[in-house]
Amino acid sequence: MPKRERGTGGLFHMKGSPNWYAQYYKDGRVCRVTTKTPIKEKAQAILRNLMSDADHGKAFVGDLKKVHYGDLRAGLLHSYVFKGNKSLLVDGDGENFINGLKALDECFDWSTNDPGWPLSRITTDTAYEFAEKRLAAGVTNSTVNNSLALLRRMLRIAHEDGKLDSVPRVRLLKANVARRGFVKREEFNKLIGHLPKHLRPLITFLYCCGVRLGEALQIEWSQVDLKEAMITLHDEQTKTGEARIIPLPDELLPLLKKPGNSKVFEDTGLRKSWAKACVAAGLGVQEPVDKAGNRRYTGLIIHDLRRSAIKNLLKSGVPEKVAMSISGHKTRAVFDRYHIVDQSDLVEAMQKLARNVAENAPKNLIRRSEKTLTKGSLRKPPQRRLTA
Repeated sequence: MPKRERGTGGLFHMKGSPNWYAQYYKDGRVCRVTTKTPIKEKAQAILRNLMSDADHGKAFVGDLKKVHYGDLRAGLLHSYVFKGNKSLLVDGDGENFINGLKALDECFDWSTNDPGWPLSRITTDTAYEFAEKRLAAGVTNSTVNNSLALLRRMLRIAHEDGKLDSVPRVRLLKANVARRGFVKREEFNKLIGHLPKHLRPLITFLYCCGVRLGEALQIEWSQVDLKEAMITLHDEQTKTGEARIIPLPDELLPLLKKPGNSKVFEDTGLRKSWAKACVAAGLGVQEPVDKAGNRRYTGLIIHDLRRSAIKNLLKSGVPEKVAMSISGHKTRAVFDRYHIVDQSDLVEAMQKLARNVAENAPKNLIRRSEKTLTKGSLRKPPQRRLTA
């Protein structure tokens, strides 16, 4: 190993401890850490490894006390911004956030004024405890997994950035069975009547076209062509990053009226109004969860409108490729999860099969069958004559 410059590293004793302590520099900062050995030769070997890791950007144990959850969180958001992830959202205060991140913030005591837990406290056991608490609060496995996946990604980014030497294992829960909720036309007509008037254009658009809620809320009037009855989604507005054209149904056109702002659809009070309307239409329930009167809604969700739109498009005879283009599905595997098949579809399929068989059966076979089944048409078997 080449001789290092003076002041770049060394060993020393701390009063009251027989073990050697290593001192070296990383990124212009003095780092001191115990080697946990009183043998100088072993301590020197540890020092060489620490200095080598520092030269290659690797973390050392002492750094774990200075890195906090807030640093992991910032690294995750920077990664989302850099890669242009569509799941990076902006709240009312203009701050970036990701679905599932708020639960982690609360667990690790993060706030704008507090960096939260030190990295040394975030372990595999911590992830297990987080999952157990969330499940006990009545959250589904899939929702918990959203947060665990973010935590896993945080740790990996920290490892790539040299803040963490090894990545704690974060295991996901067994995923819930994919939702199969959809709403029939008569149910939708009843539901729309219980919604405030300012939300009806948005809900009708989602039910008829299967567009994602986040995509719909970004649409501006400059993208709407009422004469041609179509909306153009720009590539930066779609989850897949591809622009597409959405034809507008006739029932939506009378509802579209230009308000004072540039956005086409309003969503003020959407979540509360949706839950209230679904309960009134018999498509959901609200159950009390505490003595303070707070209630939890379960039932039809807004994303079920996307499944309903796809099902209705296909039942209307729209080719699957065209339906995928309207809804914005890029892969067939994901599209198939949204194509819900229920009992009525199976019955209808068998009825079509029966009609098809009747229409295409040979006519002479049908006449012969009818003749055979006609009363009195069955010939008696010939009788054998007896001879004397």
